[in-house]
Amino acid sequence: MKLVQIDFAYDGPFGPDMTEAMDGLARSIPNEPGFIWKIWTENQTEREAGGIYLFANEQSAQDYIAMHTARLKEFGIEHVNAKIFDVNGPLTAITKGPV
Repeated sequence: MKLVQIDFAYDGPFGPDMTEAMDGLARSIPNEPGFIWKIWTENQTEREAGGIYLFANEQSAQDYIAMHTARLKEFGIEHVNAKIFDVNGPLTAITKGPV
């Protein structure tokens, strides 16, 4: 499994307005190859948004980052921070992580 962390500058909407605006996008993400789950992140004070994702493998994670970065650029977001991490399953299970 691979954990992906993505964040970027974002001017909104936030909160319930973000939920409404991103509903269609949220419903499409589970159809991505290798996708397991996503936690949506937002920080209105710092004007940032993004997510933490879990993918089945490295290739799926890389493919998603490439696709999502291109999609965000279409939304006018020029700089996207993205990192891929390995997941330590035994330690994550001890701390009740969803793996």
